[in-house]
Amino acid sequence: MSRFRRFSRSTLVSFAGLLGGIAGLLVQWAADPARFSAAQQSFGIPFPPGILFIAGAGLLMLATSRWWWHPIFAVLIAFWIAGVGTLAGQLTPNLVSPHVGTVAGTVVMAAALLLAAVAGVVSMVSGRRRSAVPAPR
Repeated sequence: MSRFRRFSRSTLVSFAGLLGGIAGLLVQWAADPARFSAAQQSFGIPFPPGILFIAGAGLLMLATSRWWWHPIFAVLIAFWIAGVGTLAGQLTPNLVSPHVGTVAGTVVMAAALLLAAVAGVVSMVSGRRRSAVPAPR
């Protein structure tokens, strides 16, 4: 637990946003498992692969936590899932789905990933500023 004490508040918020993104995907999965049937070939069950990508981004943040730029992984995965997903027309149909759980899960996922991205940028900016200031003698 001591490892988490050294993270800035914005980094912890970024991690929380990633967890919120996973929670949103779990809600979508519970509401309409058939929506993830394309992943059945890889996993044997219809499973949202975005969970693995988000978890991977979180693990990469942990692995690079000594460097000021470690939240870039939260920013990138949030941009990829929410930003590119919207531009590619894959996120928008979930918002007008007849399944209330799919809509709710998509809203939770997108909002949480947006939070992770914003907090990640704030964490990188403050971390860069701290690393650029010479230590007092």
